[in-house]
Amino acid sequence: MKALTLFISLIITQLVVGQTSISGTVMDNKKKPVPGASIAIKDSYDGATADSAGRFRFKTTDKGNQIIIITAIGFKTVELPVELKGGDLQLPVQLKEEVTEMSAVVITAGAFEASDRKRVAAVLSSIDIVTTASGNGDITGALKTLPGAQQVGESEGLFVRGGTAAETKTFIDGTLVNNFFFSSVPGIAQRGRFSPFIFKGTVFSTGGYSALYGQALSSALILESIDLPEQSSATLNLSVLGIGAGFQKLNKEKTASWGVNYNYSNLTAAFAVIKQQQDYSKAPNSHNIDANFRIKTSKNGMLKYYGFYLTNSLGFTQNSLDSVGYKDRFGLSNGNMYHNLSWKESLKNKWKLQAGVSVSTNKDDIRFGMQDEDKNDVLLSGLEFKQFDINSKGFYANGRLVLEKKFRALNALRFGAEYNHSDDKSLFTAFNGSKFRTRLIENVYSLFAEQDVYLTNKLAAKFGARAEYSALLDKTNLAPRVSLAYKLGKESQASLAYGIFYQNPELRYQPTIAPLTFMKATHYIAQYQKTTNLTTFRVEAFYKQYDNLIKTSNINGRELGSSNNGFGDASGFELFWRDKKTVKNLDYWISYSFLDTKRDFLNFPTAITPNFAAKHTGSLVLKKFVTKLKSNLNFSYNYASGRPYYNIQYDQNTSKPFFADKGRIPDYHNVSFSVNYLPSIGKKDAKAFAVYVLSVSNVFNIKQVYGYNYSYNGQRKTELVPPSRMFIFIGAFISFGVDRTDDAINNNL
Repeated sequence: MKALTLFISLIITQLVVGQTSISGTVMDNKKKPVPGASIAIKDSYDGATADSAGRFRFKTTDKGNQIIIITAIGFKTVELPVELKGGDLQLPVQLKEEVTEMSAVVITAGAFEASDRKRVAAVLSSIDIVTTASGNGDITGALKTLPGAQQVGESEGLFVRGGTAAETKTFIDGTLVNNFFFSSVPGIAQRGRFSPFIFKGTVFSTGGYSALYGQALSSALILESIDLPEQSSATLNLSVLGIGAGFQKLNKEKTASWGVNYNYSNLTAAFAVIKQQQDYSKAPNSHNIDANFRIKTSKNGMLKYYGFYLTNSLGFTQNSLDSVGYKDRFGLSNGNMYHNLSWKESLKNKWKLQAGVSVSTNKDDIRFGMQDEDKNDVLLSGLEFKQFDINSKGFYANGRLVLEKKFRALNALRFGAEYNHSDDKSLFTAFNGSKFRTRLIENVYSLFAEQDVYLTNKLAAKFGARAEYSALLDKTNLAPRVSLAYKLGKESQASLAYGIFYQNPELRYQPTIAPLTFMKATHYIAQYQKTTNLTTFRVEAFYKQYDNLIKTSNINGRELGSSNNGFGDASGFELFWRDKKTVKNLDYWISYSFLDTKRDFLNFPTAITPNFAAKHTGSLVLKKFVTKLKSNLNFSYNYASGRPYYNIQYDQNTSKPFFADKGRIPDYHNVSFSVNYLPSIGKKDAKAFAVYVLSVSNVFNIKQVYGYNYSYNGQRKTELVPPSRMFIFIGAFISFGVDRTDDAINNNL
């Protein structure tokens, strides 16, 4: 027995003497403890977990050269080579933060993004756009409820932070879109040609946008088309405005789909009930056929095509300001074609390829003239300039290639090239039959590069530059852009952005006697944002400086030419709050913008606030789903303080411009309401999913004034108002083969 006891004692002594005691403290790069870190010997069961102070201790009988592995959630794994000889071993351990997509800061200065639900900048989806009461189902109509956009109702386009509508460009799957809106009509804002439902992502950048995009002084609207549908389906829509039908076919392997849609609209019946300011001889009508296909080229690759052909026409008269008792006549016939082919593919070694090409054509036949009270065409002496026709044809092509290389910790490099071609022809026919032709061909070649740098989950930067060469101007520019973001807490962050942006002068100001150059805008942006799954709050301040804006000159009423002598600036701040949390099934957002801007461009006598810029704008949007009524109730209120108006005439002796009249229009108010009724909700075996829509704009019939129209000599003026104070839309949208209840409700609330 004594021998056995002695033997056991010798073994225990040998084990104790041969053990190594390993201890230490796990710290992060800021010398703060990392509780819960796991410390273990590789390929061994020996190890420990750090306590609340980051301290750990464990013993092992392993000897020789070993690897100690330290892991912790949110940090990079560390492997330490050690030699175990027994005794005590102290390990100083420092972990570096692991940058991950879910926890890393996101650069959001200047952009409202709705393309990726994982990113904190998500604001608006396609369902949001079509259910915004004041948006009338139009993409830009809904975007006007966001800060930065102006409530301009007399002209189409997005007027952003003191910029003209031409300073905002739209991109679909990376390529530039020409003629995004229906052709212009005097005093009436036109809708966009594209349905919100063909897009899965919307990025509305009000400034400081990526170097991947160019030719926009103020803003970029970046749209990404949908991928494969969930299943095959058919659609039918009926409304007071027209009829449409479509079909989408998904193959059994769910690797490819194709679809076709047709829509016809005619506002004759609507205008018969809702009287318009204009007297229509031909109410607006259009035919639109579109087609698409999508092919999955690999696990992460996708080839997509979307294209359409659209025709529309209208004609109307309105009382003439230049000659009492007569009418001004306007007629328009338009044909527009658009094709877009894009390809995304993941390559080896974390490379990605994005390529796209788009081609479009646009043809406008515009007719101006005068009529007497019996609607007979007349030619009045001294007003012959109001009797003419314009026939314009445009061909546009855009191609872009982007290569992206992913590195560790979300760091990435993107670079590529872009080519933009435009060919615009115009034929001007005067009252006496004389003709004048113009043709402008432009080719813009661009190179760009952009680097994402993630130092930690809290600090990120984006560095980029874009170079462009214009063959028409024979000029080259180089535009640097920088963005920074710092995470202040789990749900909040601050961002800064700086960038220079160039844009060609609009074609209508070319050609000119003196050579022109690029217009230029320099952006400075600071932003704070706090987001949760159900709320978003952001405040943003900005300053924008304009250089080389277009100035027009005039001698005795005749335009002499254009120059780049214009300038200006814009500054302000914006607030945005969206809440889906406080009240069950209620989603609402509030936006406010303050804008202080002046510019000296076109025929302005001096630097003044342009007539499209309001100092204060704001919106309140409410969306409430009532389960018992199976209905979605939508409400919008839009406000803008009074914009300035001017009548600028030229002195006959000096040819210098002066203000013949100026003032400020009344504040703008608009209350809109819509109801979406979904009768199929709750029916398990429903073979069709229907949505019935009733929408009323300007519910309270408030008088809205956008400005004034002046006679040629400036002696008479009349208010510029909407075609009708109130408009009512009634329609039914039916889908066969797919239940879109979740899209209409769950994704929205």
